[in-house]
Amino acid sequence: MKVVIPGGTGQVGTILNRALTAAGHEVVVLTRRPARDREIRWDGKTLGPWAKEIDGSDIVINLAGRSVSCRYAPANLHAMMDSRVHSTQVVGEAIAAAEQPPPLWLQMSTATIYAHRFDAPNDEATGVIGGTEPGVPDYWAYSVEIAKAWERTQEQAETPHTRKVALRSAMVMSPDRGGVFDILLRLARLGLGGPVAGGAQYVSWIHDRDFVRAVEFLAARDDLAGPVNLSAPAPLPQRPFMRALRAAWGVPVGLPATKWMAELGAFALRSDTELLLKSRRVTPGRLLEAGFAFDHPQWPEAAADLTRRLRGGPTPTTKKPSRREGGDLRPRQDSNLRPSA
Repeated sequence: MKVVIPGGTGQVGTILNRALTAAGHEVVVLTRRPARDREIRWDGKTLGPWAKEIDGSDIVINLAGRSVSCRYAPANLHAMMDSRVHSTQVVGEAIAAAEQPPPLWLQMSTATIYAHRFDAPNDEATGVIGGTEPGVPDYWAYSVEIAKAWERTQEQAETPHTRKVALRSAMVMSPDRGGVFDILLRLARLGLGGPVAGGAQYVSWIHDRDFVRAVEFLAARDDLAGPVNLSAPAPLPQRPFMRALRAAWGVPVGLPATKWMAELGAFALRSDTELLLKSRRVTPGRLLEAGFAFDHPQWPEAAADLTRRLRGGPTPTTKKPSRREGGDLRPRQDSNLRPSA
């Protein structure tokens, strides 16, 4: 099958590209700076020759958008908004113009769309959309507006022959260099992996292999559309989250950090404290209801697996998921496509 991934050169795109290619599928990445085979140039704003890759493809997984790993200055926030909205618009235009539109469009979104809260988890049915919470920085509301505009742009695209799913993803944890797990583990190894501002804020996450399996599951289940939370079913407060990460690596102590210390650290890392301080208590209601079974539902075990892989140790084998649980991509019904060699 042919899978097109706009914006597929980042951490999540690399994870998907690696897994889908290994499974025998043809993967095409759209990027502003093509450097490898099967990478095609696009600008993320206007139709061009790249659109022919979408025509006749089986799945489009749009990951394009400016990285959130930056200072949340007004210029960066506007760049985040514009890059997400414009790229989603033009992907919708390419699908609408295709003679053979892809049956499925998976659009990246974010768990940040939900409110900063501690009292109850946010699933797709009962979750509270953020933006009006008291006592948080004003610019946090703009992050929610970005997420809402991202999803709205996909929803409004006129693609009647293509099923659309918005992936409200939590942080994807993988041992890849430069990803969020790498950064958190580096802090833990330096002795800085303690509670931040008390550590009561919830951390939502998903293991990289469960992320891939969830994408495969959504591809195989043609009855699922609209927003879907991609997060492990057991989010936990930042204090025990970092404790489990330290235990997985064998670091006994993590120094705590106050809010102002977190501000200094975020400034040094050219990042923002929203990533550390917002309580993201997100659960995968629709995935669980549809029968998806997580291989890594609990953080201590997931952290142990990720550190083992990072150190090059053997990974325990797990049961291969059934067709109903996912694990395979459903091909176009009206084609004779087979996985490429």
